Amino acid sequence: MIGTSTALSSRSLPFAGPLLSAEILLPLTAVLLVAVPVFLQAPLVRQAPLAAALFTLPLVAAAVLLERHGRGLWQQFGPLLVGFSGSWLAGCLFWGWFREHPLLHLPIEAFALPLALAGLGGRWRLAGAFYLASLLGTAATDTAIALTGLMPLWPQVLSAPLSEAPLLLRQAGETVLEPANIALVTAMAALLIGVCAQLWKQGGPARVSAATLAATLAVDGLFLAAALLAPLSSGLI
Repeated sequence: MIGTSTALSSRSLPFAGPLLSAEILLPLTAVLLVAVPVFLQAPLVRQAPLAAALFTLPLVAAAVLLERHGRGLWQQFGPLLVGFSGSWLAGCLFWGWFREHPLLHLPIEAFALPLALAGLGGRWRLAGAFYLASLLGTAATDTAIALTGLMPLWPQVLSAPLSEAPLLLRQAGETVLEPANIALVTAMAALLIGVCAQLWKQGGPARVSAATLAATLAVDGLFLAAALLAPLSSGLI
């Protein structure tokens, strides 16, 4: 489903060189949409959850304007931004009101799943490609957290005083590095990298899915490094 392949326009943006076509710029944009907000959204939502959630409205408005009135790649950025808006709103809802309930994470993130699946068959295929790949990355991350025994630590870290939370987060990171756990995480990462490679070969919206999923894996690695080396910079506490 994520791998639905439809030829994209090869026209570049006015400021782009001939090699910066849709096949490059759209996946690159997907990577940025995954990476840029990830360490900012949780603390932002913690301070102003309603404002962060309402920010979805201008995001969607901009996306619809691009899709209806944009040309070439600008038009294709519209559906991509719609997919990002769904992930953004889900993150706001979870981190704003349900952050200490990890079992609700995936169900909340999946709130737009029917729309994303429906969108794959029409002009919103890029929205579905981004959202579904992001959701798959979230599901893989939550599964790894559960299988490595970290799920009970999740609410403890988030509810702990600031003086204690960094230590708990570092302990969680060290747990991932235990031999059995690191083998499990490595195997899961290798499997997902294989999925990314297959999606990339299909071209079109599937490349957006591949880039989104790969970026999610990279962000998970950065988060683990932050938990071990600089817990306060992780954005979680």
